[in-house]
Amino acid sequence: MVNAKSSNGLGDFLRAQRARVSPREVGLSSGGDRRVAGLRREEVAVLAGVSADYYTRLEQGRERTPSAQVVDALCTAFRMAPDARNHAFRLAKLSPTAPGAVEEVSPELLHMIDSLPHAAAYVTNPALRVLATNPAAAALIAPIRQPQGVPSAIFLSEAARDYYANWDLVARTTVDALRHSVGFVPPHPEVPELVTRLHHDSADFRRMWDEQNVSGLTLTRLAIRHPRVGPMELIYQAFDVRSAPGQQLTVVTAEPGSPSAGALALLATLDVEQSGNA
Repeated sequence: MVNAKSSNGLGDFLRAQRARVSPREVGLSSGGDRRVAGLRREEVAVLAGVSADYYTRLEQGRERTPSAQVVDALCTAFRMAPDARNHAFRLAKLSPTAPGAVEEVSPELLHMIDSLPHAAAYVTNPALRVLATNPAAAALIAPIRQPQGVPSAIFLSEAARDYYANWDLVARTTVDALRHSVGFVPPHPEVPELVTRLHHDSADFRRMWDEQNVSGLTLTRLAIRHPRVGPMELIYQAFDVRSAPGQQLTVVTAEPGSPSAGALALLATLDVEQSGNA
């Protein structure tokens, strides 16, 4: 059984980052007898200004309390993006503990999403379970909404592969966002169970999860094939809900005047039978 929050989470994460950085990217020679992908441990140690023995102990989980300066140096050596950098600090237990995730959507946020006439808007928790939708969003995600949740549909349902024209991008974005959620302190109770189940049931999820990429949801352009209104080119943008840590608001729009904008407006008029939480 996979452990979503590994007992050596920081070491596993550092090892994966080391494997994906080429010597040439950091100004080192790529010649010689290289038996590992990416950088050698000794090279990482030089780049980060620590001893090779200390870095080895970090990867192996024998050292678990690096300073903020060491973690920052390692993030710089691996050229981590902001979300990956934040994840490394959380794994090193150097970020403050956040309040527990809030499951109830505030009346003000519900009013706001219902007031977006030209967009589909929905709120999710850290496990990407949908907590609330406006009418357009309810109709938009209806083909892939199921009690097990949208992430499960993405990896375990053929309907999702038909629905998303760029399924691989959606799948990777979902995995990266779930790994980002795994780092929350305290962890959201739904996330480890979801990761364990998908890791067991989906070879695609296992492959993507084990790559150790991490990124919060941001701005994505997706092509979908909706069974009721046809093909659509949509823009998805996610925002943290400051008043409810762990919640995210996703707003889906289309280019003004485009066929996709017309289809999105039509979705808001369709009756959708709710099928439980997603």
